[in-house]
Parts: sequence; C-alpha cells; structure tokens
Amino acid sequence: MRTLYHFPLCPFSRKVRFTLAEKGLNFNLVQENFWERRKSFAKLNPAMQVPVLVEPEGYIIPDSYAICEYLEKRYNETSLLGSSDLEAAGIRRLVSWFDSKFYNEVGNYLLNEKVVRYLTRIGEPQSNAIRAAKANLIPHLNYLKYLLCDHKWLMGEKISMADITAAAHLSVVDYLGEIPWENYPEVKEWYAQAKSRPSFRPILQDKITGYAPPKCYADLDF
Repeated sequence: MRTLYHFPLCPFSRKVRFTLAEKGLNFNLVQENFWERRKSFAKLNPAMQVPVLVEPEGYIIPDSYAICEYLEKRYNETSLLGSSDLEAAGIRRLVSWFDSKFYNEVGNYLLNEKVVRYLTRIGEPQSNAIRAAKANLIPHLNYLKYLLCDHKWLMGEKISMADITAAAHLSVVDYLGEIPWENYPEVKEWYAQAKSRPSFRPILQDKITGYAPPKCYADLDF
C-alpha cells in the first residue's frame, strides 16, 4: 500500500495529500513529528523533513516538489500542470511562489511560533515574528486577488497544481486563525471552491491536540 509520511499542519504534506486524492490514488498516512528526528525516519529521508512518499513497489520519494512531479509524470490521466509547456511553466512558477516566498515570509513564522513551540515546549511565541508574518500575508492575499480577477482558478478555468499548492499553504494559516477573509471576498470564494472538493475535505479534519482551529475552518460555506 502507498504510504505518505506527513505532519498534519505541514503545508507541503497537505499539498501532496491533495494531489494524491485529485489523482484518485489511495494511500495510508503516517504522522511524523519531524522534530523528534527518529532514526528510522532518517533512513527514509536524511533531511528529516516531511513529506515522504513510499510507493507500493518500495520506491521512496522525499520532498513535495519531487513527489508531485513524479505523480504528474506517472499518473497522468488527470493532469494538474495544464495542457501546454507554457501553461505548465506558469503553474510551476506559482507553485514555487507559494512553496518558497509565501512559506518563508508567512507560513514558516506562524507554524514555528504558534505550533512547533507549543508542541516542543521550547518557549513562548515570539510576537515580533508573528507580527512580521501578519504584515507579510497582506501582499500575498492581494496577489491572489489579482490572479483571480478573470479566472475561476489561479491559472484558468480548471484546478491546477498552483491552486493545490496555494490552498495547502493557506489552509495552515487559516487553521491558525490569521486570514482576514472579510477583506478578500474573491480569495475567500476561490478557497471555498478548493476546500469543498472531496479531495481536500479530509485534510480539514486534521487536528493538533490542544490547538483548535477557528469554528469556520472546516465549514465549506464559511
């Protein structure tokens, strides 16, 4: 059976889960608390990072970008990279934007300060880091609003890896209650489409013990 090692609030893990489900692939989930640095997990990925996909044949594939590219090539009945090389390039650019720029400027700060510090008991959240993340979030939401001016999805009228990646990252920030949805109705409508998909709904059921999301987090009509 296909197995995905993940952490519930890791946006990269969520991206892979969303992709697997969109492609209709069954998989088991194994939660990996990456900060514990288990030796058995290090054998799967010396970088000690989730996600890691283990295929039924035993192939081990770490890193969300590598996993999603592999899935797109091998299971290509449902394409998530568009219908042309040019479209694929645009989609990959947005994937890179959210995996790198958004995560480094917003998600990583909030996840580390509000969740990892809480779970590892290494100290109180640093308010300056949280303030920086909140300030950095606004231009990203404005960019999403711009991308959605003329389209149902980020790269056109069909869901793509760009939407999957962006929704995965925003879902973590939303779990932490930091998105001012009332100021971004266009982005809210797009995200509602993503969270309503059967492939995404199971992700919304994930919980971190002792850290509850806002009431509207899993509401499909929030």
